[in-house]
Amino acid sequence: MPTGTIKKLVADRGFGFISAEDGKDFFFHRSGTDVDFDSLQGGEKVTFEVESSPKGPRAKSVRTV
Repeated sequence: MPTGTIKKLVADRGFGFISAEDGKDFFFHRSGTDVDFDSLQGGEKVTFEVESSPKGPRAKSVRTV
């Protein structure tokens, strides 16, 4: 399971971006988190799974470490 850091949160719109340890960035939506989205903060370490979407790979099952 990949790990990374929350790079940016757009809380009012319910999405954010994760910077993975391999240098890739992944979009994630509040519906793709396994924790309370509103408790997440920028710079927080997370684990996640990657799934395909029409706009490219995105993170799902986002959990804090």
